[in-house]
Amino acid sequence: MKTYIKVQLDSEGGSFSDIAEVLEDLGFRPVKGEYDFVYNWDKHATVKESIWFADKVQLALRGLGVWFRVETVDT
Repeated sequence: MKTYIKVQLDSEGGSFSDIAEVLEDLGFRPVKGEYDFVYNWDKHATVKESIWFADKVQLALRGLGVWFRVETVDT
């Protein structure tokens, strides 16, 4: 499974490098294309686990003035 994130910055928020650092600390890696970052699960996550992880991402990005979209898919 993979969780993808696309971020949208606010000019009054954190820098992209600050946001990237937070996401990389959570295990995301930057990618090119439609999404900005991907997290590779080492197992098949349940819906409950993917929601928990999205909550964790939201908490980590709080205060940085960033909008983001999360999508978790089977691979």
